[in-house]
Amino acid sequence: MAKALSAKPVKLFVGMLTGFPDLIDETKDILISNFGSIDLESDRFKFDFTDYYEKEMGPGLVRKFFSFTPLISPEDLAGIKLKTNEIEEDFARRNETQVARPINLDPGYLTSAKVVLATAKDYSHRIYLKEGIYAEATLRYFQGAYQPWSWTYPDYKTPEYLRFFHRLRKIYLAQIAHSG
Repeated sequence: MAKALSAKPVKLFVGMLTGFPDLIDETKDILISNFGSIDLESDRFKFDFTDYYEKEMGPGLVRKFFSFTPLISPEDLAGIKLKTNEIEEDFARRNETQVARPINLDPGYLTSAKVVLATAKDYSHRIYLKEGIYAEATLRYFQGAYQPWSWTYPDYKTPEYLRFFHRLRKIYLAQIAHSG
């Protein structure tokens, strides 16, 4: 019989999607106050893979990733998604942008083997965590590189995103090596 072991700590990141680049710094500060200092920040990536978000978020969307220095337990992901949903709702209530959803925050975590995203939407390949939150393994580390699955969002398959996650993996592996 296999013995259940505690999960290793994982690397938290948040992907921010917005059509209002002036909200990025404010959102970054809020994320830091909730999740700790940032150790890796991506460039802004043009988000033009779908018009799914345009009705509620407006045109000209950009994606930016933030990775946080403190490692977390994978069990924390659902609570973090609920917190990022609250942050989104706070921005929407302020209604300074004239769109229903000025920002979209997608938390996830990285391990040496995978990239996992949190979502409130169920689907056949997603695993229920708690309180209406699901997890999806969106990339797997295989043969020395992150590889997408058939369900991986198109933007997460791009070379720019994959480079970001490779850089983040190096940071994570160094943290794990120094922590024990």
